[in-house]
Amino acid sequence: MQKNLSIDYSKISVSMNSKGRLFKEQRSIYRNPYQRDRDRIIHSTAFRRLKHKTQVFVNTSKDHYRTRITHSLEVSQIARTLGKYFNLNEDLCETLSLSHDLGHTPFGHAGEEVLDECMSEFGGFDHNIQTIRIVTKIENKYYNYLGLNLCIETLDGLIKHNGPLQSSKKIDLILGKNYFKNKINFKNQPSLEAQIASISDDIAYNSHDLEDGLKANLFTIFDLDEIPILSRIINKHKKKLTKKNKELVLRQIIRDIINEMVKDVIINTKKNIKKENPKNINDIYNANTQIVCFSDKMNEFDLAIKDFLKEKMYYSKEVLKKTVKGKKIIKKLFFIINRNPRKYLKKEISINKNKTRNICDFIASMTDRYAINIYNLIK
Repeated sequence: MQKNLSIDYSKISVSMNSKGRLFKEQRSIYRNPYQRDRDRIIHSTAFRRLKHKTQVFVNTSKDHYRTRITHSLEVSQIARTLGKYFNLNEDLCETLSLSHDLGHTPFGHAGEEVLDECMSEFGGFDHNIQTIRIVTKIENKYYNYLGLNLCIETLDGLIKHNGPLQSSKKIDLILGKNYFKNKINFKNQPSLEAQIASISDDIAYNSHDLEDGLKANLFTIFDLDEIPILSRIINKHKKKLTKKNKELVLRQIIRDIINEMVKDVIINTKKNIKKENPKNINDIYNANTQIVCFSDKMNEFDLAIKDFLKEKMYYSKEVLKKTVKGKKIIKKLFFIINRNPRKYLKKEISINKNKTRNICDFIASMTDRYAINIYNLIK
């Protein structure tokens, strides 16, 4: 597919000259601000821990199931493809993709659910807000401030990973009131780069969860026949399917799914840009709706895959068994650590100030296996 060169997409992308950071620092002569943000994410402790955090299957299951880190890398690859096509800020697309899951708990969404219950009287828990908390308060790499001191544009994209926020109440409860000093408008649309990172997340986890589910024998390729677009893709490869090359055919099918979804995003986004006719990035921020999205037909396909995965994979006996165990582990850890935080939290962490939130941070930061090991020691 050729680019439509009549549209200057660079005028509606995030400028390489960032608005700055919450704490002033000298600019690098070697890297642009978003390259620096990406590098800070990659070198962070939270990013390294993603390699041992559940995507769907608990990390102790098998070596080749996806973890949060492989998922993040796959999101990044899709986002860079889309960013490059539209001549946008690729470095920002990549940074947002690599960092969007930093706040996930051990045991995936099951861990998040139970930790939110534990924190119900203290502002709750939300993995998107936890990502912001990690990059602004928890990572400790610099003399002059806590956090990674990322660009305002990067923080804006992370906050709006799921779209604009109509209320900042939960962020105020978890981060502190007006933490961003009015530098971020929560109700504005996210940048095109943030929208691309978000839809790339959808594309990656749908297609790759299908692959992991098939490898785990939770369903077969032929079970997917009921989903229209998938049915067409599968029929194309059916003749080549034998017992010997099942995995090779599976890879081709997943590749085709990603390609179909990426192609749809490009075509539909171009239509939306033509319709909205934005002249600059402020027009993107002030738009009534997000510009980067699937067509109606592909959106139905996306929802059909999600429903299928929910029924056949996320609610399968094998996954639910691990989910229940993960919830039990986190609940027990929260109860035990809350009784004697000094035994588990680092000395430099204030136990008296925000004790419960610090315990929440500690548990949320754990990898699956670390949480399991601690649980086995105290049960």
